[in-house]
Amino acid sequence: MIENSANLAIINNNTFEATKAVNLHHYDISSALQTTLEFNELIAIFSNKIANMVPHSAYVYINTEFGLEIKSGVFTRHSCNYALKVEQQQLGELKLMRNHRFSDADLQLLEALLCCLIYPLKNATLFHQALKMAYTDPLTQTHNRTSFNDSIKREMSLANRTAKKLSLIFFDIDHFKAINDKYGHDCGDITLAFSAKKIKESLRDSDIVFRYGGEEFVILLSDTDANGAELLAERIRSSIQHHTIAYGMETIKVTASLGVSTLRDNDTTESFIQRADKAMYTAKNKGRNQVVFAK
Repeated sequence: MIENSANLAIINNNTFEATKAVNLHHYDISSALQTTLEFNELIAIFSNKIANMVPHSAYVYINTEFGLEIKSGVFTRHSCNYALKVEQQQLGELKLMRNHRFSDADLQLLEALLCCLIYPLKNATLFHQALKMAYTDPLTQTHNRTSFNDSIKREMSLANRTAKKLSLIFFDIDHFKAINDKYGHDCGDITLAFSAKKIKESLRDSDIVFRYGGEEFVILLSDTDANGAELLAERIRSSIQHHTIAYGMETIKVTASLGVSTLRDNDTTESFIQRADKAMYTAKNKGRNQVVFAK
């Protein structure tokens, strides 16, 4: 059974002064931590730099804001746990582990050393928050078109390099203009948010959904062949069809048309996208509320 020592690391004037008083190792740690804005690299550098001062066999860093759980090392019985925070901003939680207890002296030293980590974590948090805002559609909380343009190039390169399958689903809400015209744009916004929610509920962690524009969404499916992509598209279509939106005193049924394509050896980004887009329009022309796979 793991024994936990729960602590809270909060920067204030006293702890900052304590940092300067410990020893010159702080300068080396702080300099190393200024070389990156990536959470996994920051935690690895910090763990490495303090290893001789506060020996430990493993670490776990959790940051719920960005969905991170970073682990490394040999997990053992004893641990100390710190909720990291500065100026009311949550920066995640760090746990160090080893096979014997952390002494009071160890914890006091560690708390001073954590002062070196706090502000680099804050900078990383601000950086990734800015990236998240730049790549997120505010209405649907999905990735946006800019994010899609970057992601598809990266995923196509990875799929070609590793010989893994990659599939794409284009999703379009049926009769969206009619919903806007009849019920107003507030209802249209609710419909978009509802559709995004139902899409996300059907996806795996590795799948990514983007708002492509208007009432269109794109789902990028890594390591997914044609059959898997078609099954997922049908699951999304069915989920949308079997739920109803309540708007005021009205109930609104929503359906969607979906087109699916799987990456081919000779595909360019444009041909891969166009094939899925064309399949989606075929689904609309065939009567809507269906899935069409690009042949």
